[in-house]
Amino acid sequence: MAAAKIADETGTKPDIVVADLATREGVERVAARSEPLDILVNNAGAIPPGDLATIDEDTWRTAWDLKVFGYINLTRAFAPRLSARGGVIVNVIGAGAETLSPDYICGAVGNAALVAFTRAYAKQFATMGGRIVGLNPGAVATERMQLFLKSRAAEALGDEGRAEELTAGLPYGRAATPQEVADAVAFLASRRSAYTNGTILSLHGGG
Repeated sequence: MAAAKIADETGTKPDIVVADLATREGVERVAARSEPLDILVNNAGAIPPGDLATIDEDTWRTAWDLKVFGYINLTRAFAPRLSARGGVIVNVIGAGAETLSPDYICGAVGNAALVAFTRAYAKQFATMGGRIVGLNPGAVATERMQLFLKSRAAEALGDEGRAEELTAGLPYGRAATPQEVADAVAFLASRRSAYTNGTILSLHGGG
């Protein structure tokens, strides 16, 4: 569906590789593609909420295989090719790295690890000719979020149609749009941000 939308809006047919990036085999499958590469956007994850008592070890490991090790392994695989072309890595991480909520402990700690990874690798990647930056979005109005809000509204308010009431307390009374996140990624990856390296941009409306 996303590929069809991109083709319809841009006239360019995207090349798709289907792979499970939580596995070594999936990363190797993507890395085996030999096309020139200028930008890598790491953007994945479905880490559930919960505190330390409710998130068991298997959940931690499964979640981190994709969101933490997936980012690290893709970066390792593509960094040499990217740096040879002055390329850029953008890690879409999450505001959980800043709020550090105990009720989202698996995601908060994973996101914080990716912030540290981005900053730690930046100096080395710069000597290779590349840049690596991060983006911390807050709540984003995706289809997944809408389904979650409807479920919460049905549970808490008795009416899934009142889902928008649950975002009223956010800055500007709404979540960020996917386009706003995409625009930030495009800026960070562009030449207008050519002197930005090891930086983590917050995108949560100041909340």
